[in-house]
Amino acid sequence: MTKHSEPFLPTILLVDDDQSLLRLMTIRLEGEGFRVVCAEDGKDALRQVNAHEIDVVLSDLRMPGLDGLSLFEQLVALRKDLPVVLMTAHGTIADAVAATERGVFGFLTKPVDHKQLRQILDKALSQKRTGQSGDWDAEIITRSSELQQVLDQAHRIAKRDVSVLISGASGTGKELLANAIHKASKRADKPFVAINCGALPENLLESELFGHTKGAFTGAVQASLGLFREADGGTLFLDEIGDMPTPLQVKLLRALQEQKIRPVGSSKMVDIDVRIISATHKDLEWEMREGTFREDLYYRLNVVNLKLPTLKERAEDIPLLARTLLQKSATRHQVKVSRFSDDAMQLLATSNWPGNVRQLVNVVEQCVALTQTPVIAAHLVEQALSSSSQNWPTLTEARDAFEQRYLFKLLKLTDGNVTRAAEMAGRNRTDMHKLMKKHALEAANFRH
Repeated sequence: MTKHSEPFLPTILLVDDDQSLLRLMTIRLEGEGFRVVCAEDGKDALRQVNAHEIDVVLSDLRMPGLDGLSLFEQLVALRKDLPVVLMTAHGTIADAVAATERGVFGFLTKPVDHKQLRQILDKALSQKRTGQSGDWDAEIITRSSELQQVLDQAHRIAKRDVSVLISGASGTGKELLANAIHKASKRADKPFVAINCGALPENLLESELFGHTKGAFTGAVQASLGLFREADGGTLFLDEIGDMPTPLQVKLLRALQEQKIRPVGSSKMVDIDVRIISATHKDLEWEMREGTFREDLYYRLNVVNLKLPTLKERAEDIPLLARTLLQKSATRHQVKVSRFSDDAMQLLATSNWPGNVRQLVNVVEQCVALTQTPVIAAHLVEQALSSSSQNWPTLTEARDAFEQRYLFKLLKLTDGNVTRAAEMAGRNRTDMHKLMKKHALEAANFRH
């Protein structure tokens, strides 16, 4: 997300109340290949940061109203990752020390030496691309201020070892964020283990999580440690936690409370040391009200909540993502594809992306596979968008669709007799009523 070379000209916000200096430095910086946005005071600078994608701020220290240090403090609240370089004609060692101690990236004295200015700008841009705190989020490509705020919060809580619930639509990159948090945590040198809680039936999911002894059930020809113990000392990522069956939610809650698990078929408890990060595309508060998700488990998992925006909500990222994905795909498949045509990029930038980043990855892969020229044309993007819009359902979506068809046929077969339907499905009446409510099925509609 923020750690890749930009395909656009780096943008410098130049802040000074001296208009002649603004003109002179703008000419110099533009001649060096920068895009320059100017502001004559601190308040105007804040407006420009909100209006433009700024890469570095170069500001006078002494200004009427909002001075350079005060501007820096307000910029930190808006964009923690934004490097700020201060200039002053009244520079002293004390000023420089005070500025750098408060987190200012650099300090220059006027008249500004052009070579020194270029060095500090290059350093600021390089550090912004590679990440001030390492490569923990190097796989996340963004220039969106909304997503950057999520990343800033994720980095702040990474080392606190609290449980995190990541919410967001399918395809927004929840596992990618979970892995980034793990990399920034004190558990980074231990395993990161992920499982989709909606992909397995209840008994198999229990065995996968907690392990089992040899002979614990038919087919258990050897013992299994389970994912809790595989992730020992590290992070266990529970994707689609909202799909976990209710009986298993009870066992998970007990494991988190006691920091112990009992493998299937064993009478002994085993100590565990894992951090839990979970994710869901569902509204768990609604699920709690419906009785399908335990309230006590929700609050145990949701110590910190991070919500990922959809790709449409971070549309400014689409060109950057498309270019980066294109380069990776072309390298992986060893084909000579350099870029999207202007019309093709416009089509990408204005599409709705119901499948989010996952869909964009699919579209770019299709385009790279089908293009016969170094420049991908708009008609290929249109074709790929058309085929990807007929989205192959996720496993959770497919299971829900099957469940609805199954219940419909079952209720039709039993003439809406819920007791008989529950018996045939191997469920109790309470579970059957919950499932019917979930899929908006009324028993009365099936009675003759």
